[in-house]
Order: sequence, then C-alpha cells, then structure tokens
Amino acid sequence: MESGNGDRDGRERNGRERGETSDFGGRYGGDDCAESARYPRPDLPDDSDATAAAVGIDSTGVGPGDDNDIGAAEFATVVDSAAADNAELADNVELPDNVELPDSTGLADNVEPPDNVELADSATSVEITSGVTETPTAFLDARALIGCRHRLHLNATNPRALIGVLEDAGVRQRRDAADAHRSRVREALIAADPEAWVVIDPSLRASERAEATMRVCRAGTHHVWGGLLPQEPDTGRRGGSEILLRDHDRGGYIPVLVVNHKVTDPRRPEPADFHPVTSDPYRWAPKPDPYRKLRQQPRDQQRLAHLYRMLQRHGLASPALVGGVIGYSFDRILVHDLAAALADYDQRYSDRIAVVRGELPTVPSKVPECRQCPWWTRGADGVGCEGWLIDHRDVSLVAPGSRAEVLRGHGVHTIDDLADWVGEDPEDWQHGPFDEAVITARAWIAGARMVRRVESVSVRRADVEVDVDLESFQEYGAYLWGTLLDGVYRPFATWDPLPTEDEGRSFGEFWTWLTNIRDDAVAAGKTFAAYCYSRTAEDKWLYESAKRFAGRPGVPTKEQVRAFVDGPQWVDMFQAVSDQFICPNGKGLKKVAPVAGFAWRDAEAGGEASMSWYRLAVGYDAAPDLGQRTRLLEYNEDDVRATQVLRTWMTDRADLEVPGLADFARRSIAT
Repeated sequence: MESGNGDRDGRERNGRERGETSDFGGRYGGDDCAESARYPRPDLPDDSDATAAAVGIDSTGVGPGDDNDIGAAEFATVVDSAAADNAELADNVELPDNVELPDSTGLADNVEPPDNVELADSATSVEITSGVTETPTAFLDARALIGCRHRLHLNATNPRALIGVLEDAGVRQRRDAADAHRSRVREALIAADPEAWVVIDPSLRASERAEATMRVCRAGTHHVWGGLLPQEPDTGRRGGSEILLRDHDRGGYIPVLVVNHKVTDPRRPEPADFHPVTSDPYRWAPKPDPYRKLRQQPRDQQRLAHLYRMLQRHGLASPALVGGVIGYSFDRILVHDLAAALADYDQRYSDRIAVVRGELPTVPSKVPECRQCPWWTRGADGVGCEGWLIDHRDVSLVAPGSRAEVLRGHGVHTIDDLADWVGEDPEDWQHGPFDEAVITARAWIAGARMVRRVESVSVRRADVEVDVDLESFQEYGAYLWGTLLDGVYRPFATWDPLPTEDEGRSFGEFWTWLTNIRDDAVAAGKTFAAYCYSRTAEDKWLYESAKRFAGRPGVPTKEQVRAFVDGPQWVDMFQAVSDQFICPNGKGLKKVAPVAGFAWRDAEAGGEASMSWYRLAVGYDAAPDLGQRTRLLEYNEDDVRATQVLRTWMTDRADLEVPGLADFARRSIAT
C-alpha cells in the first residue's frame, strides 16, 4: 500500500481505499463538483536581505502559499478530477512514453483569512466588523471554485463548528511538502537574480501585506514573491499569488503560481495540433513546447482567472491575458491563456459566492471529497451528510458525483427511483452500462456487497504464486516491498528516513529475490505469477526505482521492468474484480477482501494513517519508534495476505456466495 501522495492503485490514501471505485463499472472520477453541480466541470540566500525592499518586505519570508496544494488550511480536501479518482498516480513520476497517466487533482490557494476571523476552513470566511450590525461580509478565494458546494455552505454558515477537530494527517503532510517545494523554488529564483525580487513579509497582517503588495506593484517591481491582493467586500474576492511577474512589454502583472503537483509530462517531439506554451522559469519567454504534453489541472486555471480579476480591478492586470504555473518538476513555467477561462470562472464564481452568502440552497450529495470531509459524519444540527443521505436514500450513495446529477435530471432522486427505472436508458448517460447502475441500486437495497457480472468467476492461477505490495512515503520513495510466497511473508525494507540511497539496496534485493523465484519456477517447468491489487503504484515505483538506482546491485533496467509489467506473469487482482463484479460499496481491497472472509489486524490500517506511522517509525520528528515499524510491517503483510485470500475465494467460492446479474434483473425487488 502506498502511503503518501499518489497512491493510484488503490491504496487507502487521501481517504481512498486501495482500488476503490464507484459502484457500477467506473470510478468516481470526473466528479470534481459536488452537490447540485451547476457547472461542469528553504530560506533565501544570506545576501538577499539587502535587496529586499523596505516597507512590508522580508527577504526571508515565504509567499502566502497554497496551504497544502490540495486544499484549504485546516480541513483541506482532496477533490478528484476525472482520472484522479480513477487512480491516484503520483504527480512527479515519469513513466515510459507508452503509459498514459490520468490527471491528478487537488485544490489550492494561498490566501489568509481576514485578520479578525477564526475559520474552520480558509476557503470561505464571514467577516464581522466590530460594532457593526449589518449583514456580515462573505469572502471567497479560488480554492472554493472546484469542490463541494454544500461543504462551502456549511463552512460559511458554521465557521466555528469544526474548531478543535483534528486536521487530517495526510493533508498536513502534503501541505508541509508543498511549503517545502515553494521554499526551494523561491530560494532558487531569487538567488539567480536577487536585485529583481521583492518578497512580501508573510508575518504581516493580511491588510498590511496587501498594502505592501500594492505599493511595490505600483512602483513597477519586476518580480514580487508572496503578493497578497486587497480583499474586495463588494465582490467577496480574496487571494494572492506566489509570484507576480511584471509584463515589461504591455504593462501590468502576470500571476504565476507555484504548486506541488505535476502540470506537464515529458514527451518525444512530435507533430501535434496543440503544443502547450511554456517558459524558462528564470527568463520569461513563452513559446510552444513540443517536448511536453499538458496535464489538465482546472483548479490552476480557475485560480489564475481569480487573480486576474483581482489585478484587473486595480489596473494591474497584464493585457496579455495569461498566467503561469510552476509545477513539481520546476523545469518550466506552464503558460495558460486566460481568455478562454474567464467566462467559466465568472459563472462559477457568481454561483459559489451566492452559496456563501446564503442566496442559493444546497443539499448533500456524495462525491469523492466526502471521504475526508469533516461534515461527512458531523453536522451543525448533529446529523452529518452521510446520515442525511442514508435517511433520504439519496441516489448519490450508489451513483456519486456527476452520475447523480444526470439521474436527477431524469427525475431520479432516490436509490429506490433508480431501482425502479423502466424504459430506455438516458441518452446523456456516459458512465458505463446503465443497467449496471440499476442493478447497483437494487443490490444496495438488498444489502448485497457484490454482484457477479459473469456466470463463472475466474482468475489467473500459477504453480508458483507471489503476492506483492509496496509502501511509499509521499514522493520521497518506496521504503517497503512486501511479498508472500507459500504462506511466508518476506519484507524488503529500508528504515533510513526517505529520501535515502539505502532505498536502492532494498529495491535491488526485492527485485533479485522476485526474479530468482520466477526463474527457478520456469527452470523447473512450473508456471509463475506475481499478484498485486491495483498495479499503478507498483508499476510507477518499479519504473522510478529502476531509473533512480540504475546500475546498482540487483536493480533492473527500465526495459526489464517493462517486460515484466507488460507480461502475463504480472496479475492485477483489482482488474480481475472490476471485470467480474459490481460492487455497490466500492472495489477497494478493504471493501472486497472482507467479503472473502479476510480481516485486517489493525482497525486503523490505511494509507493516510500509515504516513503518520512511517514518520514515527523512521524518526523524522523524534527518536525512531520501533513499534511503528512493526505496525507498518503487519499492515503490509495483511495487504498481501488479503490479496491471496481474495484470489483463493474467487477461484473456489465466489460463484456460490455472490448473486449474479439475473438475481437483480429489471423486476421488482419484492419478487
């Protein structure tokens, strides 16, 4: 199981269980909006002190930052884009050219709440001026433009309800990683041309930072780091940018974001109808880039459009109508044309600010964001969104996100409505076979955890079978490769804190052991297979480890990795489940393995929890905790044993224990 940013193959990270998908033929992906989705979708060098301007400027200050690059301050939420829920591949890993990567998603912004407000979620705020009895002023930053509208409403109307709720550990660690990334970028850029930069002091109050930003911009400063723009009580906008870049040709400023996700992927130069526009991060010179392909990151464009409108208000927006993003790789600035984004932004913003101001009603609806949302299990009136949805038998419980919106457009609001569907399939349904959606609803009503799509369940078996599961920490590396052979668990681990060269040793030992087992089996005339549950993370770290530790003892070449992962001996049990079962409650390993009779020893086992365990195990913050190492090993062992139990169950008992499609044909559940 991968612990950290990017567990796409199904580990329980970012609140998602390994391999978890939606109920019927497809994942939650594509649902980055929530209820009634109205719209589709390091310190500076020592010598830099002298170059920092005076008023409100601190050469060692960081910019406002985007909290954790995936969400708001205290209760940031991973909000999945179309493919991010399909699989959570890490943003910063370069895979072979023939491997297509879905886009990862998160929400980000860099804004502080108003000075006089203590917020549960900094994406929204209600500011009440002392002594004033008028309607409070609602503020909104760009983070709130993508994500759940109902959560936005709850945050705005109950700003103190979540005070004291512990921040999600995964969110906190990803925010720390984003802060470190921005610090590295800031240090490198300013060191290259310290005379050109002014850094806004982050320790100032928000209003003072905004005043300082306005002064240096009106003075024509070439580069501003950490600029915060004045809040707009009439429009409700607030926001800031890591970088404000002076447009010397046209005047005004170009906002440039620094984010901790990947914004492009490398590719071989080739003719194409479209090449993304990029620029050298040290010298603004945008031009089409045939060496890169674009990763769709709608939140970046929305945030840039938001900042453009704020700059425009003060006559500081560049007429070029562009914005930039420096991603995880920090190799280029991706340049976005904002002309096409502004109309969608304006529409989204008018909707979201109306929600915050209480001018538009919202109700709960299940989306991927719910998995880490504090409102899922609690509410201002004591009932959380989960309880509300169950009480109302809301259709989004079995058709989450945009699926529910399509169904509501056809008068289907409850699970019972969907189960009773008669007639032709909706023409606008684009989420797999519609009859499976109906069966999912009927299975949910009947309490069936799985439904067979096939008459007879099968899975590739071999004479020699090895189960494999890895653990990684954010994007620092893979510290543990766990295996199971003939009932014996063998871990290959490094407990040196990542990143570490010792990771190459443990990976080389793992690969050598695995290939020796395979070669011995073949030499003995036996068949061999290695199994994982949702292969994306394993594939990613196999390629990445081969690249990073090339030439070291036992480490394979990229070609050897490709031959293995593309061959028939590498079996993805998640794919076997997806092909043969409908799963009303999700297809994650922790959802389906219990159906096969498996139980984890640790009730808290999960990807997000394991990140905290790992920090303790290697002693990032204190002396290493050996008990946490044992906990991680048992967690990893349970995952490989769960995969083995699931495989045996699918071979021996699934046909008898799981109802088939015919049991949920288009007829009344009562019959």
